[in-house]
Amino acid sequence: MPTTLFSSGLDVKDRLRVSRCAMALQALSIHIRVLECKEKKTGAKRALKVLHDNTKARREVELHWRARGCIHIVQVIDVYENTYGGRGCLLVVMECMDGGELFQRIQDNREGAFTERQAAEIMHSICVAVRHLHDSNIAHRDIKPENLLYTSQEPNAILKLTDFGFAKETLSPADTLQTPCYTPYYVAPEVLGPQKYDKSCDIWSLGVVMYILLCGFPPFYSNHGLAISPGMKKRIRLGQYDFPEPEWSNVSSEAKNLIRGMLSVDPANRLTIQQVMSSPWVRQYTQVPQTPLYTHTLLREGGEVWADVQDEMTRSLATMRVDYDQVQIKTLEQSNNSLLNKRRNKVGA
Repeated sequence: MPTTLFSSGLDVKDRLRVSRCAMALQALSIHIRVLECKEKKTGAKRALKVLHDNTKARREVELHWRARGCIHIVQVIDVYENTYGGRGCLLVVMECMDGGELFQRIQDNREGAFTERQAAEIMHSICVAVRHLHDSNIAHRDIKPENLLYTSQEPNAILKLTDFGFAKETLSPADTLQTPCYTPYYVAPEVLGPQKYDKSCDIWSLGVVMYILLCGFPPFYSNHGLAISPGMKKRIRLGQYDFPEPEWSNVSSEAKNLIRGMLSVDPANRLTIQQVMSSPWVRQYTQVPQTPLYTHTLLREGGEVWADVQDEMTRSLATMRVDYDQVQIKTLEQSNNSLLNKRRNKVGA
């Protein structure tokens, strides 16, 4: 590992084999994607993420770098500073995750039904990552299946959490989060309102992910095909969900109770990551019943629907990405609002 977080961009050409054209297009693109490349010396596959160099990007990289010591978090190997097309860029070299997304792996499974024990093992892996972050005073703020990737296609592949684009440091209870950055299907109630929120919003997202793992559909959804509708907002605020049959008929009461604890509307009553990890269902996941679930079938049958849901979530998320520390609010004297000008003229008349 390098002794400093940011290395000279000139070094990356010596280290990685990646198309110059692809890198330039990546650097200038609006939608950031990850390029695959190889180490020149060893031939090892790597992932290269190119970010526009700004305060938000540096926060993402620095927090991801700090979290690199956990086996269930995608590792940042190196970071380079460079310039493309006159714009500063950060080149983030990460381990390559060849195993695909969490839900895709479940859909592609050909070895029988997905079981409750497998769901518990997955939740244990995710919880290890979240515990590491929370112990490091970091809130991820965008935990969802698309950000959970496997290292390979092998049966013993490791599940890892990635994408720290919305992560934020939480140093103390007074330093709670106030930025509405979230993905609709996995957002905690307090994130939808003006009140402050903290790392407990990650626990809510964990509860939603666990719910989907155990049945194949989310606890909160829009009745009108919208990523986040007024009705869906209301159900999230009130914690209105259930465990419908037949999908939940054979799921253990321990699993349902754990979900209830994570989806508590009041953050003060919501479980902490330590409490989730101490739950026998998570801690002793190898002892959880191997009850066959509907998850595999519903995810396979609804494959196209899930793709649409992800697209809707992406579009909605683009309208919700607001960082208050980067917003410049004009003073009344500087404002050129037409209504305000009318009132000024009326007063001055």
